Amino acid sequence: MSKAKNLPWVEKYRPEQLEDLISHTDIISTIDRFVKEDRLPHLLFYGPPGTGKTSTILAVAKQIYSPKEFNSMVLELNASDDRGIGIVRGQILNFASTRTIFKSGFKLVILDEADAMTKDAQNALRRVIEKFTENTRFCIICNYLSKIIPALQSRCTRFRFGPLKTTQMVPRLQHVISEESVKVTEDGVKALVTLANGDMRRALNILQSTSMAYDEVNEDNVYTCVGHPLRRDVENIVNWLLNETFATAYNNILQMKTMKGLALQDILTEVHTYIHRVDLPHNVQIHLLVKMSDIEYRLASGTSERIQQSSLVAAFQSARDLISQAAS
Repeated sequence: MSKAKNLPWVEKYRPEQLEDLISHTDIISTIDRFVKEDRLPHLLFYGPPGTGKTSTILAVAKQIYSPKEFNSMVLELNASDDRGIGIVRGQILNFASTRTIFKSGFKLVILDEADAMTKDAQNALRRVIEKFTENTRFCIICNYLSKIIPALQSRCTRFRFGPLKTTQMVPRLQHVISEESVKVTEDGVKALVTLANGDMRRALNILQSTSMAYDEVNEDNVYTCVGHPLRRDVENIVNWLLNETFATAYNNILQMKTMKGLALQDILTEVHTYIHRVDLPHNVQIHLLVKMSDIEYRLASGTSERIQQSSLVAAFQSARDLISQAAS
């Protein structure tokens, strides 16, 4: 099968078979055994985005059904489709209740992003799952397990898909890089993995957008492409906050934000990570972390960025006072 040129890389390189999946080997081997022994239970996959939940069940479906059977044997509903109680009682019920005449085996219903389903719809689904277990299997996929009612959870075999490790992501990225002949530096790969934070989809999307915007995918270009503060920028910001006067620190940060189009939220996240690595007295570190968490909360509530930026600079000024008091 020739891979379409204009496809996003996320879809272009989506695993076709279970053995193509790069992570969660214990989960994959368990599901593979279920499939080979023809004992597939109802499944519940949960975990953060981009960790291979949908890819896994689609690979399972492709392994069980031939391309001709796929459309008649698999019903896939996403959060973008209406999945209220009407769909459960209509489309899902009709699909599950009709027997397959020419093919033995079961049908498969995939409910992606099921945490967006209403409680009523989930309760209606509970009865459908129970009633048609003989000829239909359900796979429920969600990001937050707590949003799935306990009655549904108890009817499924649960698997948690955790964030991917760097060692798992790098070989897959290298494969895509060589397939697409992208010029990538070592620090570029490191930046992709750092920004993706265990989300393979995000890593591939950043790689594709950076390769389209620049001739070379290096650390600076990756960070610039996603509008994320560079490491040296964060070092400069922390340096200003700890050593400059209030006015100088405030103006320098404001100037950098304007020049590079940075959001205070991103700066705050990076400064927070950096502060953990700086050798500061415990009481000063605690003071800064508490103040920064307050600023993040206020930013999330929609307050003015400029006022919160002043608050960030002020927090560091008072931390400096604490340090000088301790020294005297």
